[in-house]
Amino acid sequence: MIYDCVIIGGGIAGLQAAIQLGRYQHQVLVLDAGVGRSTLCRSYHNVLGYPDGVSGKYLRTIGRKQAEKLGVEFLFGKVESVEKQGEIFFLHTQSGEFYQGKRLLLATGVMDRLPDFPSLIPCLGSSVYVCPDCDGYEIKDQKTLVLGSGNVGANMALTLSYWTEQLIYINHEQKPVDAELIKKLHEKQIAYYASPIVECLAKGEQFQGVALQNGEKLAAHHGFVAFGANEVKSQLAKQLGVELLENKHIVVDPRSKMTNIKHVWAAGDVVAHSEQVTIALGDGSQAAIWIHKSLIE
Repeated sequence: MIYDCVIIGGGIAGLQAAIQLGRYQHQVLVLDAGVGRSTLCRSYHNVLGYPDGVSGKYLRTIGRKQAEKLGVEFLFGKVESVEKQGEIFFLHTQSGEFYQGKRLLLATGVMDRLPDFPSLIPCLGSSVYVCPDCDGYEIKDQKTLVLGSGNVGANMALTLSYWTEQLIYINHEQKPVDAELIKKLHEKQIAYYASPIVECLAKGEQFQGVALQNGEKLAAHHGFVAFGANEVKSQLAKQLGVELLENKHIVVDPRSKMTNIKHVWAAGDVVAHSEQVTIALGDGSQAAIWIHKSLIE
């Protein structure tokens, strides 16, 4: 079977595109590996209609149900390779299966580099955050620990000083921090520790602080993570010759979300823009509209 469109990635952007294409009554397949930012975040607080927060898992669950009611097919699997032969895309999965589509939407996202502390994961989105634009509001006037690495963590702490004066930056990986940034941290009265963290303290979704290698414990009910070198999942785009920026994000037409390769679109965090759930929703819908236009030409 040749699908009208194959969507790689069942996160927020991929689901919104699937719903829109399903409403156009196209034959759509979503291939999802079941990982990504939206599988981790316990609560997004800046989404219209959810003032008390909504989890990525919940959005994915209701989004999939909505798309399935419209006839969209979902398959669990990781796409290993993709190639274009004439006007058809051939996708091969890790398990050895292959699928064909007339159009391709890459909604493969980004994965944050997180420290290896299992107790931190339940806190993500509830009391520990990664995006100051999404969640800076959540730490307003609250004591907050920034767990990070080198200049990336220092810049995060300085950004968060807009929201609170009670900040501590812990350079877990002890990578160098520029002298100018150290000076700015001092000017903002942001405490700085260049020490490895040995344990993240938490009770369920409630972050409580960290224990440092030197035996010191730092207590706080809020945390931000800023380690840099996040994985931009654009490997499949590269296989197709899609234009990428130096940081590996995909370049798209701002109006249609199509890449430089005909009939290949991209949406969500894998695209070069502010990485937000709300923007991913818009991206997915916009890409789907232009995919539909191309299919009925």
